[in-house]
Amino acid sequence: MEEEIKMIEKNETWELTDLPQDKEAIGVKWVYKTKLNPDGSVQKYKARLVAKGYAQQYGIDYSETFAPIARLDTIRALIALAAQKQWKIYQMDVKSAFLNGLLEKEVYVEQLLGFELKTIGDKVYKLKKALYGLKQSPRAWYNTLSQFLIDNVFTKGKVDRTLFKIQDGESILLVQIYVDDIIFGSTDKEFEMSMMGELIFFLGLQVKQLKDGTFISQTKYTRDLIKKFGMEEKSSVKIPMNTSVKMDMDADGKTVDQTRYRALIGSLLNLITSRPYITFVGVCARFQSAPKESHTTVAKRILRYLKGYQEVGLWYPKEGGFKLVGYSDSDYVGCRVDRKSTSGTC
Repeated sequence: MEEEIKMIEKNETWELTDLPQDKEAIGVKWVYKTKLNPDGSVQKYKARLVAKGYAQQYGIDYSETFAPIARLDTIRALIALAAQKQWKIYQMDVKSAFLNGLLEKEVYVEQLLGFELKTIGDKVYKLKKALYGLKQSPRAWYNTLSQFLIDNVFTKGKVDRTLFKIQDGESILLVQIYVDDIIFGSTDKEFEMSMMGELIFFLGLQVKQLKDGTFISQTKYTRDLIKKFGMEEKSSVKIPMNTSVKMDMDADGKTVDQTRYRALIGSLLNLITSRPYITFVGVCARFQSAPKESHTTVAKRILRYLKGYQEVGLWYPKEGGFKLVGYSDSDYVGCRVDRKSTSGTC
């Protein structure tokens, strides 16, 4: 905890002052988290000071909260490009990143319990930079970082606004931002920096950069998913869905817990990053407003399939070039709900 306080003070995140009569101070609290390695072992224990952002009022304490985040398909494209071009991708975790985001509106927070400076009266902290927990913190950090990159001659992507590029002749450096995680890919080894580590775990993706290509998977995420939904003792199956299954509203079917069903579907959708062949889970997502037992059975079958193939992922070979090959198939009157024809692409 003391390390976090020292970081805040070193960064000049706040200044002690009197609370203006027309302002209210927001409370703060400690949040504790155990950070794990890809294999599930403990990497470190973290204590973070956060503001009670739920007490903020729109238009008074903040106006905009949205901050763009990296598209996962962009990250996959970057990994594929790096494998083809024989680049190494590196990652850098910005320490206490949000504490660097400059605030536009005045925000005051209470003194932290146990760290009060009582000798100088009843004061509060005026934030000059963002604090974790504030509604505008992600946006403030993104604006600060993107402006820094642009000032240093980087150009921002037109489709993905979190992708930045700098080019000098044949040398290219790509920077991909996802909140406080940053990955770098470069044609030139002179860009390598000691503060970076080789990309091995990013947004739940496990990355293995080998001589003949790059392999990405979500093995740990899959294992945690199977445990979360109680499928550890269930038998595995060889295919995720029978071709004969045609899902509909099943109006007379037994109703199941909507929250748990949505959690299951959302978790499976996150797996599409490394397993695009289970995209059809989107069919199960159509019934989230009124899920039935029949829908849950289909979704859980996908989990049973994943149990037997936990380490499957995507392989991006060094050889092969960038020729795009597409396959398409159609399914006449494939949807039983609205009788529309559906199509599948790969």
